[in-house]
Amino acid sequence: MQKVKINFLGAAGTVTGSKFYLETAELNIMVDCGMFQGVKELRENNWQPLTIDASKIDLVLLTHGHLDHTGYLPRLKKEGFQGKIIGTSPTLAITEIILRDSAKIHEEEAEKANKDGFSKHSPAQPFYTLKDVEKTLVHFESQEEEQWEQISENIKFRFVANGHIIGSCFIELDIFGKLFVFSGDIGRQKDYLLPPPKSPKWADYLFIESTYGHKLHPEENVEGILVKLITDTINQRGNLIIPSFAVERLQSLMFVLWKLYKKNQIPNIPIFIDSPMGNNVLSVFENFPKWHKLPISEYEAMCNHMTIISSYRDTWKTIDNPRPKIVIAGSGMVTGGRVLTYLQQLLDVATTIVLLVGYQAEGTRGRLLLEGTHELKIYGKYYPVKCKIHHFESLSAHADQKELIDWMSTIKNIPEQVFLIHGEPTSLNGFRVKIEDTYGWKTHIPSLYEEIEIMIP
Repeated sequence: MQKVKINFLGAAGTVTGSKFYLETAELNIMVDCGMFQGVKELRENNWQPLTIDASKIDLVLLTHGHLDHTGYLPRLKKEGFQGKIIGTSPTLAITEIILRDSAKIHEEEAEKANKDGFSKHSPAQPFYTLKDVEKTLVHFESQEEEQWEQISENIKFRFVANGHIIGSCFIELDIFGKLFVFSGDIGRQKDYLLPPPKSPKWADYLFIESTYGHKLHPEENVEGILVKLITDTINQRGNLIIPSFAVERLQSLMFVLWKLYKKNQIPNIPIFIDSPMGNNVLSVFENFPKWHKLPISEYEAMCNHMTIISSYRDTWKTIDNPRPKIVIAGSGMVTGGRVLTYLQQLLDVATTIVLLVGYQAEGTRGRLLLEGTHELKIYGKYYPVKCKIHHFESLSAHADQKELIDWMSTIKNIPEQVFLIHGEPTSLNGFRVKIEDTYGWKTHIPSLYEEIEIMIP
């Protein structure tokens, strides 16, 4: 009889901070190592030491490079981790970009907090630094997709593409003959840039994301709505500001706008891409063409059509430019990044349109805007919201309830247990009912820091 102990260290009862720790007699494995985002109570968990001994972790397996799946890695290293960090090549490339960008933001915000005195901590400390990131990167090791890797006598794993972002995969872990499947974040069946997600054929224990487990994405005419918003922006001589996730969403938006221009559905309105991290992610698309559907000629034409901003000085030039324009800037949930500078100047202008284009976690500025807040706090000051707010759900990189249920339909056996993770309570409960009604499978919604023991004969 073999025992597998599972610690739910994140993305349990919430949608952020993905960290799942598996202890076995042969190896100790962490699946994802993300930061908590959103409400203060969650974010404070980032500063608490892990409830496990980081030095005993043999390896970390990454489903994909997003911050809520990778952003804790430098802290893990500081806590004593010495093992391997394994992902697909594009996942590791994205992770490096995101960690460097995150460290830079942490350093800058700590410096700004100390200078302006709006932090309760004296002095304010960055969560981690660029030096911490450099020490983490030496542990990276890439693995091909769909290739089994034997990591101990009775444990092996493989990555299988799941269409969420470039390089993203679900993970199959064969432990003492039982298959543990971690879905990661599952992508959409129809995506502008990525092939449809592949799905598992077998799962003894399934850990499945539930971000949109309770709802269906609306049938939106994305291109038609964009045309109208752009037309309104031009007619009102305003600004269309699109806070965007730097990975996938930004590139998808660029592609849609390029396509509309090519079809003469929008005029040659200036389009500014202001996301240093997003600019770096563009190079990942260039370096890993087999992982997406965008031909290199289209990629180059699309980039040449838009103004890629690199310096912060050019951010201010763009804000001061009186012409109607489109600005796509990080970050997607308005939690940080260059978009905050634009919003500080343009939130209280009636001709500004802010278009939110993805999931807005509880406690983020994006969620507040979505819910109709009359003011927004940015760097310790409040700014009145007089602009118009719009939202696209159909551009989400997450599968909705139907797509999640369909993704599970290829599993030939009846899983011994399905764990619902990476969702807020309403999503988790709605998805639990749907799975039980559709398949009759045994489900469990783990709580944060819950430990579960599985005995394998």
